[in-house]
Amino acid sequence: MNNTLKTVIAIAFLASTTVSCSDKDKIDLDTVKGNYVLAVSPVASTGVADYLLTAPDLESGRVTTAGQGVEQDGTYRYYVTHNNKFFSMLYGQGNPGAVAVYNLLDGRLNKLSDFVTETVQAFAPVNEDIVMMKITRAMTNPLVNYYRLNTDNLLLAGEGTINVQKVAGNGESAFFTWIKQVGNKVYAPYMSIQACCKAAFDTAYPDSAYVAVYSYPEMKLDKVIKDDRMSYIGRYFRDGLAVDEQGDVYAFSSAVATKGGAITSKKPSAILRIKSGTTEFDKAYYIDIEAISGGKNITNWIYVGKGKFVVQMTTKAEKGGYADGKRIGILDVYNKTYQDVTGMPELSKIKEISYNNYTAKDGNAFIGVALTDAVSYVYKVNASTAVATQGLKVEGGSITAVTRIQ
Repeated sequence: MNNTLKTVIAIAFLASTTVSCSDKDKIDLDTVKGNYVLAVSPVASTGVADYLLTAPDLESGRVTTAGQGVEQDGTYRYYVTHNNKFFSMLYGQGNPGAVAVYNLLDGRLNKLSDFVTETVQAFAPVNEDIVMMKITRAMTNPLVNYYRLNTDNLLLAGEGTINVQKVAGNGESAFFTWIKQVGNKVYAPYMSIQACCKAAFDTAYPDSAYVAVYSYPEMKLDKVIKDDRMSYIGRYFRDGLAVDEQGDVYAFSSAVATKGGAITSKKPSAILRIKSGTTEFDKAYYIDIEAISGGKNITNWIYVGKGKFVVQMTTKAEKGGYADGKRIGILDVYNKTYQDVTGMPELSKIKEISYNNYTAKDGNAFIGVALTDAVSYVYKVNASTAVATQGLKVEGGSITAVTRIQ
């Protein structure tokens, strides 16, 4: 990070503790109180930023963007909660991005700070920090910049670089799809990409899964683990790793590696496992997702406990691209079974399903479903019954995130 950007961050942190919020940041007194936070993109979405709404319950009630909520600065916002704080991060599309930090006071969002950081493509809680990565996609620049933001004092705790061409070690570049704390390590699954010549995300290695394992907080590369039974883990800006109650790590692949604009993965969408206490893929474990789901593939998931995931799926005909699947299912990685969920709206009425959703890991997931008539609902999906139930109604926009501040 350059000195100018460091200065901007320092000034922003100091200013946030000494000045009041602008009128736009003040929360209407009529805003519904609660510790659930929903990000909602208004109907007139072009050039209009998300609103943050609070609610006391996700299974019933109504909230609206009309006269309620906190308007964010800038479009393309991404969200993470950690240490009883809510972080709203602007994707600056190559430019520095603003980050706003909130907690809850009396059931309402209270801004603690805002500052500027590099636009990052992967971020996740690790210990008391949030680790953020600005990831290169050009062979002319082999370095990823990472930053450690302490969530107690909201100050930068450290930063460094990672040479992703050395990580890949195959003439291509490693592009981290996400990061995840596993024990005292940071696991970073990645795509191997050519990063060159108007084909940044093309690869000559479409059927290999990779995870780079780092020490923390040093972020020193311990090893890279690889498996050729499936394609790369996760997707662009999608977390393909999950850790269960035993500390076992599960990884999904959508099998959508490309070259020349066409999918070149010959392996099916699949699941692999890394057993607790090891840093190798379990050669005795494998799930062919397409085989157990009637040809569907995973685009996103949320772990709800006891080996069960609520998954977003696409059919073979829909496979590819960046869109998340609108078909919802239940995946049991212990029993290696899949079941379609009932109770969801008709596919033709679904505009999109939020990728950032909430679970207490009690067997239920709460997902945001935006409909084509500009109304959204939170749906409760029960993994035991594979039934979705319509809950909180959100008027005036599309739900882009559902979360909870403790």
